[in-house]
Amino acid sequence: MRCPHCGAPDSQVKDSRPTEDGAAIRRRRVCGACSQRFTTFERVQLRELVVAKRSGRRVPFDRDKLHRSVTIALRKRPVDPERIETMVSGIVRQLESSGDAEVTAATIGGLVMEGLKSLDDVAYVRFASVYKNFREAKDFETLLGELAGEGDAPLSGQLP
Repeated sequence: MRCPHCGAPDSQVKDSRPTEDGAAIRRRRVCGACSQRFTTFERVQLRELVVAKRSGRRVPFDRDKLHRSVTIALRKRPVDPERIETMVSGIVRQLESSGDAEVTAATIGGLVMEGLKSLDDVAYVRFASVYKNFREAKDFETLLGELAGEGDAPLSGQLP
């Protein structure tokens, strides 16, 4: 594994352990050239996925992009990073086990919406506002009405 600090081609594995959900192996490494430490993750990839965008373009699926999108929605929210990683791993597993080599961006967005709904209401609304391309305050009101109408606890700060 190439060192991210100095670019040296060789590093030594000091510690390996499975992640919480068992979907990856976390490895602590030390560079032989600069002695810097860094962490890598090794995951099983069942198949190469291609994402069909709304514009018609086809791009390779990028797990890191999915993780970044979810993390942005959850920024400054009290959600454990392990829960985020578990959610992202679950979405990737669903996509890979679906049997299709090509998935739509809408399918991925729907899975993210489902996951965020169970993790954090604020992150769900943040993601929905971008994913569903909200244009006016009425769009937020509609989504908040749906959230409150599902029998969950009322949203904090909701006006009567």
